Amino acid sequence: MNTTPDFDLCVIGAGINGAGIARDAAMRGLSVLLVEAQDIAGATSSASTKLIHGGLRYLETCQFRLVRESLREREILMRLAPHIIKPLDFVMPHTPDLRPTWMIRTGLFIYDRLGGKRSLPVSRAVDFRKDACGRPLKDIYKTGYHYSDCWVEDSRLVLLNVLSAAEHGARVMTRTACVGLEASTDKSRWHIKLRNISSGYEGSFTARSVINATGPWVRKFLDGCHLSTAQTPQVRLVKGSHIIVPRLYEGAHTFLLQQPDRRVVFVIPYEDSYTLIGTTDVEFNGDPAGIVIDQKETEYLVKAVNLYFKSQISTKHVYWTYSGVRPLVDDGDSNASNITRDYRLVPDQSHGPLLISVFGGKLTTYRKLSEHAVDQLFRLQKYKFRKCSTHAEPLPGGNIPRTMDRFLKQQGQQYPWLDEKLLSRYARTYGTRMDILLKGRGGMQDMGRLFGDGLYEAEIEYLTRHEWARGLDDILWRRTKLGLHVSDATYDNLNAYEPFKAAS
Repeated sequence: MNTTPDFDLCVIGAGINGAGIARDAAMRGLSVLLVEAQDIAGATSSASTKLIHGGLRYLETCQFRLVRESLREREILMRLAPHIIKPLDFVMPHTPDLRPTWMIRTGLFIYDRLGGKRSLPVSRAVDFRKDACGRPLKDIYKTGYHYSDCWVEDSRLVLLNVLSAAEHGARVMTRTACVGLEASTDKSRWHIKLRNISSGYEGSFTARSVINATGPWVRKFLDGCHLSTAQTPQVRLVKGSHIIVPRLYEGAHTFLLQQPDRRVVFVIPYEDSYTLIGTTDVEFNGDPAGIVIDQKETEYLVKAVNLYFKSQISTKHVYWTYSGVRPLVDDGDSNASNITRDYRLVPDQSHGPLLISVFGGKLTTYRKLSEHAVDQLFRLQKYKFRKCSTHAEPLPGGNIPRTMDRFLKQQGQQYPWLDEKLLSRYARTYGTRMDILLKGRGGMQDMGRLFGDGLYEAEIEYLTRHEWARGLDDILWRRTKLGLHVSDATYDNLNAYEPFKAAS
């Protein structure tokens, strides 16, 4: 009987934490299996506010370690994926009745310096009567502050980590649920029972260790496999919803709006023609799958904007919405907004083989969380230690020469037959991997069928062959944001495309 496990590590869940852990472990030479019940970034990790940031408001609750780590990670991630992460200028109108000037100035002073060396501009005061950024605001808001953070295509950040893991040898299985996890008789490995949710086919693998990175389902997964212990933390599920409306103002800057309940709401230019507004913080006790915004949340976000902007909006202006559930460590705070966004790794060897569960976390610190998780794995499994190198190797497509502007010019020279809009979208979505998408194509006649709205068969083939896309939502909402732009006719053409349907 063969007692050698199939894998050193099985990671369950391909959200941002599972993807990052799989990448780190594979880069350190472990054999890795990554399984995901739905699509990559199919839940919380594609429903964020899409920011890589230190978390300015966390200073108010004295979470200095989290903010410091986040700011340092912000610098690293900008280098790793410059095609999907870009600097963003934030404008914060001052409201003296909420937070006094000294508090804002002190907070921004700390924020500018807490992370060490930085490449983004430092904060500064701004007079809206002289600066054009204040034009959208009501006249009562006369002063405010500029500071810098970053924007990210969140679902693509997850996808790129999975791609990198696969390039380093990891096996990736999507639409595959872990339906059973139990220790072997000799307690040396895990038996992992899997089921393909499309075909119903069941199979199994063995692994020396398992990392449970199932996000909102982290505790439910343990309970379902009868693996919870008295030391297993509880999870607080907090729902965050966003609304998208037609573009509210000119300019590329984002607004951070302080609210009377002391929360903050971001107003962000989105996909050229839109404005993204979010997020809410609402206690949630249901099934995290398929959640949607409720009327109260929509009204809260509309009111948040109308408090500051000259141009007023209503719920009728809402073009699209999305919601996600953040799995936060239950720290006993009764206010959902104050619950820590920090993470906790919970190792358990009481069943024999090692099981590590990931509780909490935030998008910006996923890489550091992953490093800590794999460090812990090496230590507890007594492997010969290998250093993490995820901070040094660009994510797939991220090996951009110097600047994005220079890269766009270079790609324009290489593909002069691509129109400027399509060239820019490919470069900012796929980075240098656009060369894989366009390999062997010498003109638009080689791009295959045009489904409409700039979506060609060549891109569909790339997404299904290289990025595990299987359904329309995978392509239109997670691999790209074309769902905001395509017509009903384009959608119908995609839906009727036989090779694509066969891949679903």
